[in-house]
Amino acid sequence: METAMNNNNNNNNNNGYMNQAFVGSLNASSVSIPGAYKPNETSSNGKKAVPLSSAGSGAAPGSGDNQPAVEEGQPEKQRASWNNDIEFLMSCIALSVGLGNVWRFPFTALENGGGAFVIPYLIVLVLVGKPVYYLEMLLGQFSSRGSVKVYDFSPIMRGIGYGQVLATGIVTTYYATLMALTLRYFVDSFYPTLPWSYCRAEWGPECLDSGPQEAASGATSLANTGVRTTSAEFYFTNIVLREKASIDDGIGYPSWSLSVALAVAWVIIAGIMFKGVKSSGKASYFLALFPYVVMLILLVRALSLPGAFDGVLYFLRPQWHKLLEPQVWYAAVTQVFFSLAICFGNIIMYASYNRFGHNIYRDANIVTTLDTFTSLLSGVIIFGILGNLAYENNTSDISSVVNGGPGLAFISYPDAIAKFKVLPQLFSVLFFLMLFVLGIGSNVGMASCLSTVIKDQFGHLKNWTIVVGIAIVGYSLGLLYLTPGGQFVLNLLDFFGATFVALVLAIFELVAIAWIYGVKRLCRDVEFMIGIKTSLYYRICWAVITPLMMLTILIYTLVLYEPLKYKEYTYQSGVYVFGWCLSALGVGQVLFWAIPAVRRQPSHLGLWARIRKAFEPLPNWGPADPQTLKRYQLYVQEGRANALFLRSSIWHKIYDNIFG
Repeated sequence: METAMNNNNNNNNNNGYMNQAFVGSLNASSVSIPGAYKPNETSSNGKKAVPLSSAGSGAAPGSGDNQPAVEEGQPEKQRASWNNDIEFLMSCIALSVGLGNVWRFPFTALENGGGAFVIPYLIVLVLVGKPVYYLEMLLGQFSSRGSVKVYDFSPIMRGIGYGQVLATGIVTTYYATLMALTLRYFVDSFYPTLPWSYCRAEWGPECLDSGPQEAASGATSLANTGVRTTSAEFYFTNIVLREKASIDDGIGYPSWSLSVALAVAWVIIAGIMFKGVKSSGKASYFLALFPYVVMLILLVRALSLPGAFDGVLYFLRPQWHKLLEPQVWYAAVTQVFFSLAICFGNIIMYASYNRFGHNIYRDANIVTTLDTFTSLLSGVIIFGILGNLAYENNTSDISSVVNGGPGLAFISYPDAIAKFKVLPQLFSVLFFLMLFVLGIGSNVGMASCLSTVIKDQFGHLKNWTIVVGIAIVGYSLGLLYLTPGGQFVLNLLDFFGATFVALVLAIFELVAIAWIYGVKRLCRDVEFMIGIKTSLYYRICWAVITPLMMLTILIYTLVLYEPLKYKEYTYQSGVYVFGWCLSALGVGQVLFWAIPAVRRQPSHLGLWARIRKAFEPLPNWGPADPQTLKRYQLYVQEGRANALFLRSSIWHKIYDNIFG
């Protein structure tokens, strides 16, 4: 919809690059282009010169973001940037198109009725996902600040960034454990016979071989046993996870093999982060493109299985009555957050390393469209496999053939691979290498976001010490998920520490940007930066539709809240208390960091005046390049002068903020 509304605007926007009316000619020698790709210059003393275009701080994702001189009083350091525009796009694809699509989307769809989930997911994607993704890209690129310092546009709201960092930290720890699981399966794929393709004697007659079977023998046993469990599911639950029926007596001890795999995963993550944005950008080509090759192979195989068509229909057929269930909408919102990696600070951090005039509008549309395609593609693959399992179990109930939950991708995908009659080991190696690559792309982005915030607060620390510290802490916490009760812990922290916190803070984020900073000013910033006039679609979504939609879902979720369960297990009451305390800690960062923001205001002002002052942008808010910042400040003053002639009623102010 927004594409149609912007066609005319894009024809005369200098190909999406900087608005020359305010920044100056691209060929003028006196104008520094922020983030322009220039060879490193060396001064007479042998040290690298700091170009004006790199005014900021930090050196890479994870090595700091822009330090405002008004607060810190420290000289600004050179800020690294992507090697080229394509590396930024590929890095965003590697971050956003990841395990959230291939791992989380299918089991979320299964738990929410298949086709009942797809329609809300697509609606939420259009009304929440795309607007917020574009919004966060804009803020990061415009300010060259990380996920906390970006709130210099309203310092009192900086706690939003810290709360999102907490949620990101929790997701980072369990994302790494998923990579450990993929490494375990990757190694197991080299056995002459895939170890999950056949049943063990101790699993009893209810076990169904995942490997190729004779149709006659399968039909004979089905008559006596009814719906059975695949050997792939038994293998994942009983051998890989060693899962317990409950955690009332504790979660147990970590698996030694998974612990080793987790260590390998963190070593790789840390190795990529050592080099920062320069090396991660080069790796992004492989991280972004390789998974699609494997997924297309699996798609062909899944759709060739008997019964697959019924599974795909279950996935795509809408169930309109489910649209009235708020839990389905809540699941759609959280899935969009995870699949696009929005409202966690990662997109802001990546975009902050862009050059100022980069055509971010184009990239936002490419990534969000590709992300949707990948989610639907993985859904077709998974539900095609589930349709085949239903066929083999002689049942039409797709949802009953496999347990849902985070382990679905480690059950259904291996089950499909085991049915390959030619070289299943080769396809298994490729698939789990693909999952590992997806996890690397996402985890490096999230861990780099944490590193950026730490470097911002403790600028004297070396980058390698921060990276090693994150890896050690992440590994230690990750061991919790590798115990027999680890999936119970993952389910708990995923809801209370990540998805719920992200939803609440996303509402604060949108209100802060749309109504404290203002949609009108944001749109003027966009036009100043890339010469594009913002369409009504984005204006209305940012100001009204997106925040109201998320607020409504949050209220319905709280009103109709039921105690969280893992499969059929209900946690003990003390566990729920811990969960809500964790949520309060994440959301409470908004209030916690608002207090020092008010106290930093001039002491001669009264309390109310200091609070109002804390909502205003810092004096150096804007582009990192000093010359461009001066032009921007003149641009803002011109806008303020024009605003003096506007009507002052509340309704006129609201109208002007959205449509002005």
